[in-house]
Amino acid sequence: MSERFYSEFRDSPDFGKAYGKVLQWIRRHTGTAVFLNSNGYGHDQYSGLPWAFAFGAADLFAGPFRNTFQELRDFADSHNDWLFGFLSYELKNQLENLNSENPDPMGMPPAHFFRPVVVVLPGKRGGCRIGCLPGFGKLSDPEYVYNALMSAEENHLVHPGVPGLQPRVSRARYLRQLHAIKAHIQAGDIYELNYCVEFFRENINVDPLVFYDWLNRSSPTPFSCFYMLDEKYLMCASPERFMKKQGERLIAQPIKGTSARGDNMAEDTRSRQKLFEDPKERSENVMIVDLVRNDLSRSAQRDSVKVEELFGIYSFSHVHQMISTIVSRLDPSCHYLDAIRYAFPMGSMTGAPKVRAMELIEQYEDTRRGLYSGSVGYISPEKDFDFNVVIRSLQYNAKNAYLGYMAGGAITAASVPEREYEECLLKARAVLG
Repeated sequence: MSERFYSEFRDSPDFGKAYGKVLQWIRRHTGTAVFLNSNGYGHDQYSGLPWAFAFGAADLFAGPFRNTFQELRDFADSHNDWLFGFLSYELKNQLENLNSENPDPMGMPPAHFFRPVVVVLPGKRGGCRIGCLPGFGKLSDPEYVYNALMSAEENHLVHPGVPGLQPRVSRARYLRQLHAIKAHIQAGDIYELNYCVEFFRENINVDPLVFYDWLNRSSPTPFSCFYMLDEKYLMCASPERFMKKQGERLIAQPIKGTSARGDNMAEDTRSRQKLFEDPKERSENVMIVDLVRNDLSRSAQRDSVKVEELFGIYSFSHVHQMISTIVSRLDPSCHYLDAIRYAFPMGSMTGAPKVRAMELIEQYEDTRRGLYSGSVGYISPEKDFDFNVVIRSLQYNAKNAYLGYMAGGAITAASVPEREYEECLLKARAVLG
């Protein structure tokens, strides 16, 4: 049982909106911290915690690992408490006969979870609830933590811009790679492949908190997060859920399909309808839905896997997204974390068939994905969980002074390489300015 002591503070602000207080707290500390922020999105019945902040590693799951998912099961089973962390795309190598030989300038570990000293959660009737573990000095006092958070100034951080980020892959090389990938599709080797390129800058000193604040204000999303791991940082504006567990129910919500918001209501409506009717987008989406159904079936009770919504169109600040919802009921004989293991990495970021797609990703991409295409989230004391898909994210290694961002898209038989290249640049400009 957790010995965490909780206190409720009803007169505090909604930290999901007043997240400047959390950012200023992080600025004053070092070590490990994560802030999950839904930005007020509650667009379906499966919306989870509106926000959560966790700081300080009382217990750490950080490797090196031989069998990460088995070891994570043991770690989670030994703690009846909140756990926060991430899973890297590179865990594919432990799940399948795969390898990663491409450069990895970011250097994130394959997985990282921690049992926080301090966890700040939404209050039951507004405000916030703070839980602290004993034995950590002032950080064991919820009243102290509350006052420290409330005293932080919510300054609007000014984003300085990101001059000089360069694509690692030239236009000519990108087009050659896509023609080669399409040859695999035409030969029946794969049906779809998610191909990504990196935009990067070396020898750059940035304030990760400024970048996250700017990213979150310019593109608020339901699975936004900031992760600090010593001198390595993730600044994430993800709109996509990987998987959620709610009781015995599992929920996966892959995204495939994007269109821009219109300048007025009429244009916006046309854009939504065009996305819904687009045969290429629907084809991409249904392929991933089939893949996710198969992944969920490996941990599900018999006949419980259902497509609850197909081709749902959801609107965000800059784009409409085509999101499908697949649900199942966890087989009682299956450990709840095995549901993640059987579905990882998520099909929306690989392609289909998944293993062959990942082999070709390694062959044709020029940078190791690392945490990109991985997942950040939490496990609750009740053994529920909620994890995002790490996309639309900046990563920064302060020790190496290296800033990176990856963008890509789903390649199918209908893809036009020149248009895919322009879409990739468009996605990069949406984040990098």
